[in-house]
Order: sequence, then structure tokens, then C-alpha cells
Amino acid sequence: MLVVSEIIERLKDVLSTDGKKGKVFDKDVAEALGLSQVNFATMKNRSKIPFSNVLDFCALKKISINWLLYNQNPNSLLDSTDKYWIKYYPSVNVSAGGGAYEDEDSYEPLEVPAYFTAMLGGEKNLKNIEAINVVGDSMEPTLNSDNIIFLDSTKKDFSKEGIYAFTTVHGLFVKRIQRRIDGKLDIISDNSEYPKQVVATNEIQILGKVIGSFGSVY
Repeated sequence: MLVVSEIIERLKDVLSTDGKKGKVFDKDVAEALGLSQVNFATMKNRSKIPFSNVLDFCALKKISINWLLYNQNPNSLLDSTDKYWIKYYPSVNVSAGGGAYEDEDSYEPLEVPAYFTAMLGGEKNLKNIEAINVVGDSMEPTLNSDNIIFLDSTKKDFSKEGIYAFTTVHGLFVKRIQRRIDGKLDIISDNSEYPKQVVATNEIQILGKVIGSFGSVY
């Protein structure tokens, strides 16, 4: 994947080609992505990509997300990517709570490159995979805020250690789960600034295991 500075330059090229007169500045990119200049500057300084905003931009401008993020020739993808889609819930923000995960009307199709489909287990597995957003820093450096993560909704056996998306009475979260000897669960944030929590198995509902984020597979 290209670094943030390279992606921003590509976005500027698109805006310039699209009829923007004069030099294209960061503020123009921020506006095109629907971000405030402050949020854009923060994202740029932290080298984080606002994937959902970028996806919306690509859809609006009818450009290839693969070209923008990976410098792949769109023509090389015509035979492989058109049929690979998963459900993406852009309004669901995991770890910050909120969102209507069960609301199937709220999803939109997210195109997945052929090579990434293979990494996720092949086309037959895509029907079990859904994508949602990460908000917050509690799972850094494994997951960063604004990442899009992929959940396998068939993998809900928390007796096996892994990173899971789950709900509690407090909202929707993504954490590392380990089963304890006493039968309870350790809820662990990869960011050491956040303390470990212990919950009973009946206090959480697993939505699925995190099997990857945009660009990475676990």
C-alpha cells in the first residue's frame, strides 16, 4: 500500500484533472473527503488513512481504489475484482459503541481485490465476511482508528484466543479475548494504556472474529 503522502498526492492529481483551477492544497483534499482541515491534518500527521472517506471519494469520482491505494493498473483487475464483494457497514463504529449492526438495510457493497479475496480464504468464504470501522486507539498498534476490519461471522468460539467484535450492555467493541481457567473471559486491549477487563461469558455477544483489516490478514 502506498504511504499517506503518496495517496494524498494522487488525490490532488484527481482533483486537478477534475477541473480544479490552480494549485490543489491539503484543504481541498480535506473538503473533497468530507473532513475538516483539523481532522485531515491530524490524519496526515499520524499517517492514517480515512478509508471510508476515500472509498466514498473513489465511488463518486469513478476511480479505482486499487489504483489509489496500491498503484495497480485498473485494467489488470477487470477480470478478477468485479465479482468479489462483501457487506460493508459504514455507519458502524466498533469499540466506540453505537451503530445498528443487525440492520441489513444499512450496508453497502465493498469491492475486494482478487489477491485479498484469496488471502481471506477464497470467494466461497466472502458470504460470511462483513466489514466495519474501527474508532479509538485501544487496539493500537494492531488496529488503528479509521481502519476497516473484516469479521468472519461464523467464528464465534471465544474459547480460541483471538480478536473479536462483540456487544455488551455498554456498546460495540473490538478486543482480544482469552478464556480464563475459571471460565470467565479476559478482555484485552493491545494498547497497554488500557487495563484488562474480566467478564462472564453471558455478558457478551460475539459478532465475529476479526480476520483482517484493509490491506492485512491475520
